[in-house]
Amino acid sequence: MKLKIKITGPKVHDVGYRYFLMSMAMTNRIRMFEAHNIESNEGDEVLVFLDGDEETVKAFRTLAETKRPARSEVLSIAFEDYEGDVMKIGEFAQFCSIVQLNKAIPVLLDMRDDMKEMTGNMKAVRKTTEATLEEIKGMREDIQPGYGMTLRQVQSDVRAIKERLGMH
Repeated sequence: MKLKIKITGPKVHDVGYRYFLMSMAMTNRIRMFEAHNIESNEGDEVLVFLDGDEETVKAFRTLAETKRPARSEVLSIAFEDYEGDVMKIGEFAQFCSIVQLNKAIPVLLDMRDDMKEMTGNMKAVRKTTEATLEEIKGMREDIQPGYGMTLRQVQSDVRAIKERLGMH
C-alpha cells in the first residue's frame, strides 16, 4: 500500500519533522519512505511518501496524525493514495545526510574564520600581557632593595631621619 501525507503549518520546516517521521518509519519497519520540505500556496509543507503492507502503513498514518516534533506547529494533515515511486528508506537517510551537510558547511566555514580571527586577537593579547609582565618585573627590581632590608636597618634609617629633623 502506498500513501502520500501532506503536513501543513507555520512551523513544519526547521523543526526536525522529516527526521522525526523517518525515525517512526524505521521503528515501524517501513522500508520505502521519503519526506520533503516544500513551500506551496498554503504555506510550508512536509510531503511524505511511504510504501509498505497495509497494516504497517495504517499504523504509521495513526502515528503521523497523533505525534509531532516538539517545536512544530501543524494546521492540517491530509492523506491520499499514491501511485508513484518511493525511495528506499536507506537512500532517503543518505539524502538527508547530504542535505544537512549542505546546511552545515557554511556554518563550519564561518566558525573556522571566527577561530582564525580569535587566534589573531589572542596573539595580540599575549604580546600585551608579556609586555606588561616585563614592565612589572622591572618595577619589582627597582624596589627590590627595600624588600631585603632588615628590621635593624629600617630602625637605623628611622633614627637618622629623626636626628636630621631634630627629633630625638
